[in-house]
Amino acid sequence: MAKVVSFSLALLMTVVVILTPSAVSGENGFSDLKIRTHLKRLNKPALKSIKSPDGDIIDCVPVTDQPALSHPLLINHTVQSPDGDIIDCVPVTDQPALSHPLLINHTVQMTPSFNPESVFSESKVSSNTKNQQSSAISQLWHVNGKCPENTVPIRRTTKQDLYRASSVEKFGMKNQKSIPKCISYEPASVLTQNGHQHAIMYVEDGVFYGAKAKINVWKPNVEMPNEFSLAQIWVLGGNFNSDLNSIEAGWQVSPQLYGDSRTRLFTYWTSDAYQGTGCYNLLCSGFVQINREIAMGGSISPLSTFGDSQYDITILIWKDPKEGHWWLQFGEKYIIGYWPASLFSYLSESASMIEWGGEVVNSQSEEGQHTTTQMGSGRFAEEGWGKASYFKNIQVVDGSNELRSPENLQVFTDQENCYNVKSGSGGSWGSHFYYGGPGRNPNCP
Repeated sequence: MAKVVSFSLALLMTVVVILTPSAVSGENGFSDLKIRTHLKRLNKPALKSIKSPDGDIIDCVPVTDQPALSHPLLINHTVQSPDGDIIDCVPVTDQPALSHPLLINHTVQMTPSFNPESVFSESKVSSNTKNQQSSAISQLWHVNGKCPENTVPIRRTTKQDLYRASSVEKFGMKNQKSIPKCISYEPASVLTQNGHQHAIMYVEDGVFYGAKAKINVWKPNVEMPNEFSLAQIWVLGGNFNSDLNSIEAGWQVSPQLYGDSRTRLFTYWTSDAYQGTGCYNLLCSGFVQINREIAMGGSISPLSTFGDSQYDITILIWKDPKEGHWWLQFGEKYIIGYWPASLFSYLSESASMIEWGGEVVNSQSEEGQHTTTQMGSGRFAEEGWGKASYFKNIQVVDGSNELRSPENLQVFTDQENCYNVKSGSGGSWGSHFYYGGPGRNPNCP
């Protein structure tokens, strides 16, 4: 009898050993079931898939099947095509099927009713005559194909992407430390302790309906996998505690999010100060994409090089005065999509603050040394053209829905010995600033 019991226990132990690896995977011990469920939620069935030279897979997903339309506030929306036809959306059932009573049968816009700058006269490439280029900035996946009509390109999420996150639930989300609070809100001595550092220009205490800038594009070095470096526009409403509304767009290098060190186009939104709402790109429901040529999270090419050719991207965010949605435009002609007004509280009306600039994560070493993660080009602002990174032609959308240069612009940095800002105005660049830095250096130990 003892032999039988011994054999049974041994068999049981063998079964446990065999089953455990298949049930839990990844360095964070995420369950395979949770991983599969989340990937199914993010990766929608595609009509066509394109393998990008950088390793990404771009899925061409029908407009009506994109992740945005599974948001509880957007269920039962319809899509209106440019020719007036109405295409009913099929609700995605893998999120809570809650319908807001004010949004039943709401129409999703395929075009904005208004654009504060309908014709772009500026080049995507810097206007400096010494290094002006004729080639336009694009995304690498364009080399191998394009998405068909009535689809949107979505960068496919992999198991490895989820394994790098702190949790499946937090995948694609920022934290509250990402908020660039300026001196008037919180002492800089407190800000330097939160791990996120900024070098920005901003305008506050106003009523704004959008923002625009040309953003110099680089490939900064990021020291640690859990750090990132970015350049973006923030459109903000509310306070900096629990109810901040934020719409963001620009470029970033984020090894943890993307699994590489490429420079990528991104968006972000939150309606509760990054506590539980919002995400990057299309990694949750919310942002509605209508464009079939630009993939959020896709890599950008070409990039600026030190002392040589300089490239920049144009980002325009504005509020549609008729429908109330916040639209995103990239470059001269790409209207990417919009954030529905229903996602927000404060931004459902207007923004009260706009910020332009860079952000890095400083995780510091065990010895307390500052990170060597670069901001912008990795050079300080005073080095200027061809060396330091810049924002130029900075504008806001006013109450008349017109683009204009902001008044009372201010600059802010957390630690100017690590990253700094130098502002300017006038000429073809209008309101502008250089910014950035190398991180750790003799004056930033």
